Amino acid sequence: MAIARHGDGIGGEFAALASQVHPVFMLPPLAASWFGAVLAPSLLPQVAFVHMLAMFFAVYTAHVKDGYVDFYLRSEDDDHPLTLAGCRLGLALSTTGFALCTGWLWLAVGPGAAIVTLPTWFIAYLHAPQLDTNPIGATLGYPLGIALAIVGGYYAQTTTISAPLLAFAAVFLVLLSGIKVIDDAKDYDYDRSISKRTVAVALGRERARRSAHALIGLALVGVLAGAFLELFPPSTALAAAAFGVVALATRRFEPQRATELLMRGSYLFLALLFLAVLVRPLS
Repeated sequence: MAIARHGDGIGGEFAALASQVHPVFMLPPLAASWFGAVLAPSLLPQVAFVHMLAMFFAVYTAHVKDGYVDFYLRSEDDDHPLTLAGCRLGLALSTTGFALCTGWLWLAVGPGAAIVTLPTWFIAYLHAPQLDTNPIGATLGYPLGIALAIVGGYYAQTTTISAPLLAFAAVFLVLLSGIKVIDDAKDYDYDRSISKRTVAVALGRERARRSAHALIGLALVGVLAGAFLELFPPSTALAAAAFGVVALATRRFEPQRATELLMRGSYLFLALLFLAVLVRPLS
């Protein structure tokens, strides 16, 4: 069974499977899992690691399925490193890994931890071609996965839900939805040609951009409000200010460049929130 379309031997097959690990989009869900864990009053590292591993397998599932759909079904991509059999193997491996992680969470923490984790795999598997053909599904899939990673990371530690947790998850859901709208705009012409209704296609480029920045602004105002109301540590306001600078700087950039900077800005945003929650420098 050939796995790689290019390259021979075990090394070539491994490289083809490894090619579906896209760090830019892989790291935020893993970090979000840990962020949820550190929000808990105490940290169980083993539980946090297994939940993070489940998020890895969920996102890997999304990448393999998305690549399969874009190359083999939509002919959107010019090339793909995996054969059809390789795609099926990648999906089988990631799904098995995810099932083992959620099974461990069920046994070690409780059924609630597995149930909260499970939707991330369905979002990943159904992203293409089921969810990404309409404005809501195309926009909310990745941000909702991040929000669920935060909630699941916390729940796996505590088996409870808290108001600050839900507020942080909502902030990331809204913020990343704004970034996703801008990201989808870079494929406006192609998406329109295949009737793929992203927000940019549905609203037009300019209205979509304004909507995206409105979502980003709403998320940052939410952080400031949370800090003011003492729902979040006071220093989280610094994270909002830092990301606000990045967002303002990208207002006139074309979608590709804007997305790159906003994604990197979101790493900084999350890192500053980590520090705010762990160190609480202004508390």
